[in-house]
Amino acid sequence: MFEASQLVFYYAVSPVHMGAGSAIGAIDSPIQREVHTQHPMFAGSGLKGALRHHFNRAWPRSEGDDRKANSLINRIFGPDTGASDFAGALSLSDAQLVALPVRSLKGGFAYVTSPLALARLKRLALQAGLACDWTVPAVTENKALVCGTGLLTQRPGTTANAAADQLVLEAFEFSASPDANLQNASKWIATNALPTSASAFFAEKFKTDLVLLHDTDFAHFARHAMVVEPHVRIDDDSGTAAVSGLFYVENLPPETLMVGLAQASIERFKKHSRTIDSAALLSAPEVLAKVFAGQGDALPGIGGKLLQIGGDASTGRGLVLVQIATSS
Repeated sequence: MFEASQLVFYYAVSPVHMGAGSAIGAIDSPIQREVHTQHPMFAGSGLKGALRHHFNRAWPRSEGDDRKANSLINRIFGPDTGASDFAGALSLSDAQLVALPVRSLKGGFAYVTSPLALARLKRLALQAGLACDWTVPAVTENKALVCGTGLLTQRPGTTANAAADQLVLEAFEFSASPDANLQNASKWIATNALPTSASAFFAEKFKTDLVLLHDTDFAHFARHAMVVEPHVRIDDDSGTAAVSGLFYVENLPPETLMVGLAQASIERFKKHSRTIDSAALLSAPEVLAKVFAGQGDALPGIGGKLLQIGGDASTGRGLVLVQIATSS
């Protein structure tokens, strides 16, 4: 069905709330999570809806009727109404977790990942036809692999000239050592996920401050290192907090890195709607090019730009930087 694929990175610039729609426990509005790993995720349907909304604003309206969206949007994403007429040419997979920002004793925070997260990233990259000249390192529980020694401290009670081999993340201590395979992976990810000059600081930090934890240790942070914000509903008459008005909203923290696939097929059309003077059908590579690279100033693409996804947009939530991987 799909004839072209691209690897897409989503880098959170602000807290992101892609809601799960139901709550179990103390958090009233949790984020979306995979059922088997409990890692945060972005549903492909939500990403596609956010992209469509973005292009409805970014691309000029239909010629002759400025109330209608650009017809190219329907050609790429599918019809606004009459969904059975024809299928959209673009498909977005769910976005999976690559690295989480976790508070560190040194360096402010570290980008934390796991063998599972890196292996899934490499699988997607290979499916998109990218070359990955790095391997996924192995690590044991209560140990950590790092790209350099900048995040490490000396253990208490050691001599002044002892090597720094302790990593402190939040309230947890790990024995850590540098790893060349992880260095290679961090450089590849930073080059593809954060290639622009505006992201240069974070790209360099990613290369030096990526940490690999065992999947069991990483699972704790994937479950509990989220931003949980209390909200209060205000009574319009009294101007004070409404009765039972306190609720808690979970957000993915800024500086989180996610990844997914964008796939395309040749443009579809409604049966018997094609005529001799119809516009040529977009090929699968052309569909992806329209969405991510755009077509001049009139039809800007989303690659390298901010996309708003999820809820609480009016409070600055949901801003992610969209970037296409280009390694070959």
